Amino acid sequence: MEREADVDALIAEGAAAPVDGWAFDWLAGRATEERPPWGYARRVAARMAGIGAALDVDTGGGEVLAEVPRRPPLLVATEGWPPNVAVAARVLRRIGGHVVAVTPGAPLPFRDAAFDLVVSRHPVRTDWAETARVLRPGGTFLSQQIGPGTVRELSEAILGPLPPPTGRHPERAVADAEAAGLRVVDLREATLRTVFHDVAAVVWFLRKVVWTVPGFTVERHRPALVRLHHRIRAEGPFVAHARRFLVEAIRPAG
Repeated sequence: MEREADVDALIAEGAAAPVDGWAFDWLAGRATEERPPWGYARRVAARMAGIGAALDVDTGGGEVLAEVPRRPPLLVATEGWPPNVAVAARVLRRIGGHVVAVTPGAPLPFRDAAFDLVVSRHPVRTDWAETARVLRPGGTFLSQQIGPGTVRELSEAILGPLPPPTGRHPERAVADAEAAGLRVVDLREATLRTVFHDVAAVVWFLRKVVWTVPGFTVERHRPALVRLHHRIRAEGPFVAHARRFLVEAIRPAG
């Protein structure tokens, strides 16, 4: 029989590993997730070439901006989680950008029509009116967003059966964008296979992707984690499905 200490060690490992920034390198060999087919980082890089000013909302640790080969003269990012602000500041400083610490839900601290391009990967919440306000006429908003019921299988493994998801629907995003005066020019959706090979990966993921199990703590959810550990040992890797959508909108020029 497997020792209880083995379970405790894995849970403790996932609980101790740092989760700053928005990179997922710690999961290498422990979990995998398919990538969306549209290549978000490549699209961001293509749209930044030749423009004057760009903003990355909810930048995490600045990982997407760090991959852009031709950056605009003005490159700014916002971040609302203090540990990520410090990470993003170091990354953006190296590439000539700036990060602004913001309060989640507050208006964007920029003047009207300040940016040719606004981007955002996995925003906590898109403020469509503020996005439209800071875009210049003819400017573009490009965002990869979390879809409804993402990794629902993992949420239910920890919390039990859940009601159907009510938020993060792509159709709602389109309606909100258009209500703010933007014109949606592209909308794409993807369902991505996500595989967890041990419970340490699950713990780390739940600490980082906090909306999967709101209020997650190892202490509160330990019984469910232990059950999931034994399930993985008996049945093999735990499989869930992440949902993403890409939305691109422009602020009409006239």
